[in-house]
Order: sequence, then structure tokens, then C-alpha cells
Amino acid sequence: MHQDTVRGSAFAMPLTSPAYPAGPYRFRNREYLIITYRTDPQKLRDLVPEPLQVCEPLVKFEFIRMPDSTGFGDYTEGGQVIPVSFCGRRGSYTHCMFLDDHPPIAGGRELWGFPKKLASPTLRTETDTLVGTLDYGPVRVATGTMGYKHRAADLASVKASLAEPNFLLKIIPHVDGTPRICELVEYHLEDVHLRGAWTGPAALNLWSHALAPVAELPVLEVVSAVHLVADLTLALGKVVHDYLAEAEPRHRKGRNMNFTMISH
Repeated sequence: MHQDTVRGSAFAMPLTSPAYPAGPYRFRNREYLIITYRTDPQKLRDLVPEPLQVCEPLVKFEFIRMPDSTGFGDYTEGGQVIPVSFCGRRGSYTHCMFLDDHPPIAGGRELWGFPKKLASPTLRTETDTLVGTLDYGPVRVATGTMGYKHRAADLASVKASLAEPNFLLKIIPHVDGTPRICELVEYHLEDVHLRGAWTGPAALNLWSHALAPVAELPVLEVVSAVHLVADLTLALGKVVHDYLAEAEPRHRKGRNMNFTMISH
């Protein structure tokens, strides 16, 4: 295979049979259960990377059903998202996500930097209750419940929250194990068609696990919950902060200009 062919066709691994197709990635009937809760503010500050700033001691635990997604198929996701601000703009930082489908794990990590790991989340309706669960292997680490469609939510407010920027910490190692890429990435949800949104009473329980440490951000009080269904496009991202570039001036000063620049 000629080098030009490699360069022209390389966008994901493996080269001859990529784990996921090229975007854009459209989601239809994407269903969310989002439970917002109050947590320990110091624990949040310890986990959220600068230059992001914690706005309030709040966490959103999200259970998401994606039955129809371009290239990724039918899967479910669950994890924690933290409200933050960046350069005066309010948005959300994805702290951890767990899902049950390899293509969006590979694509999410490689393209955007989503902190995705393999697990077994579910989101379903049980009689009068919307139920979200997250199991890591055989161990239950999260259960969220909400009364099913008790009250209609403010659609304008929900759509505005979906339009806010989202932030990720993308880390790709070099072949020697050092970081090759360490960047803060911003992405947006586009072409959002909100099919419906509802609120109701909710509860959330988290349990400790060595490899799925969602309970490190403890539930002190459930603040609100929303159930929504939407069609949307997951847009590609842009780099808004390069941690390695920021480190180079300090490295340069400390070594008296004698250093090897990290290749990008």
C-alpha cells in the first residue's frame, strides 16, 4: 500500500476496517434521564481540570438510550457531567461515561476525547417509573428513578441547555507512554429537534467501585430531574486549550532553554 493511500484513507483504526465510520453522527429518538444532584464542592474542585471553573457544587447523572445512531448503532450510556464555566461561558464537563458498544467507545475516545469505558447501563420504563441503572461487570454502581412524565418541562429551557458548549479532556499517549495529546476539547450538539421533555420526583443511589468510582461524587441532595427525547447531531470538536503547549514555556525556563520539544 502506497504512503499516499495510507494518508488519504487513514481516519480511524484499523486502517482497512475502521472501528467506526466517518461522521457526521445523527441520533434519532435519543432518550435522556438526567438527575441533577448536589455534592461535595471540594471533591468537584479536585476533579475538574483548569482552566474550567466549577460554578456550583452540582453533578448531572445521565442515563441515555440511543436506539438509532448513525454508524454507532443501538446502545445505552451512563455517567456524570459537571456544570462548569470556561472564559465566562457556561457549559458542561464530562467526567466519566460508561457504555455497552465498542464503536462509540473507540470513536468517542479517539475523535473527541470522551472518557468512555465498557460497562452495562440501561434505561427503561417500569410501569409508572423511569429507571436507569449502571452495572460495571456484575456490580451495580448506580440506580436512578423518576416518576414517568409527571409534568411537562419548559421546552425552551431544555433546548437552551442542550445548546450549551460541552468540554472534554482528550488524552492520547505517545508510543513511549508519555502524553502525545493532552487538550481541552469543546463540542456542541447541533440540529436539535426536541420531541418532548418532562419532570417529576427522582432519586439516585451510587455505590463505590474501584474502576467505576461514580460514588466519589456523593449524592447529598437531588435537586431536579428531566426526561427528554430528541433528535440531534453530535458535531465534531475544536481544541480550546493545549496543556502540553502551556507546559513548554515553564519547561523551557526551568531547563535554561535546553530541552526537547514534544512533537505534535
